[in-house]
Amino acid sequence: MKKKLVKNEPKYATISMFERAMASIARSLGKIEEKLSNHDRAFTLILKQMQTFTEEAREHRQTMSSLMRTDISQERAVEDLKIRVERLETQLK
Repeated sequence: MKKKLVKNEPKYATISMFERAMASIARSLGKIEEKLSNHDRAFTLILKQMQTFTEEAREHRQTMSSLMRTDISQERAVEDLKIRVERLETQLK
């Protein structure tokens, strides 16, 4: 025959039980808040890096656009000079 263990737990919550439960909840919430603050710092760092990358990309685009304009103008000048040289060569013949 099995014996049943009789627990002497009160049927109603007592103040000490309530305080222990609230202390446990407060500790778990404190841990969650600590982890969230770590995430906030990480997100702040990621945001700063993204802003830096965006600024660098903007600078590169501006540099490339000015280089492309310079390159296009130089190509036009070279093509113009080639045409002029060809005309001069045909005149000499």
